[in-house]
Amino acid sequence: MPHYSRLYRVVVDVPEADHDEELAFWQGAIGKPLDQSKRHPEYHGTALADDAWGILVQKLGEGTNRVHLDIHTDDLEAEVARLKGLGAEEVQRINRWCVMRDPAGMVFCVIPDPPGTLNDRNARRWD
Repeated sequence: MPHYSRLYRVVVDVPEADHDEELAFWQGAIGKPLDQSKRHPEYHGTALADDAWGILVQKLGEGTNRVHLDIHTDDLEAEVARLKGLGAEEVQRINRWCVMRDPAGMVFCVIPDPPGTLNDRNARRWD
């Protein structure tokens, strides 16, 4: 099914005990405040490079420090199927997005964007 997707965010995952220090570090490193999400308060983030890229610092309830990537799409099911066809596996659905593993076992997320957000100027069209 034709749809759009783009690699959009780097997400720094940190346990709760390290969150405040990590958040302060990344705000200093990029020179911008990372705003807390109202909908998902465990995330602090900002857009970078005219909204072509973004960063999030995520407070984990459990788990270890890591970095993962987010792919944004206008059709979650079509993008998940495309990535499975490339060798990824679905791990779980959380809220409205899908956690996946690439063939090497690294975690990444597929996030649905609102209709009309992605287009030929800011994303790749998959036919």
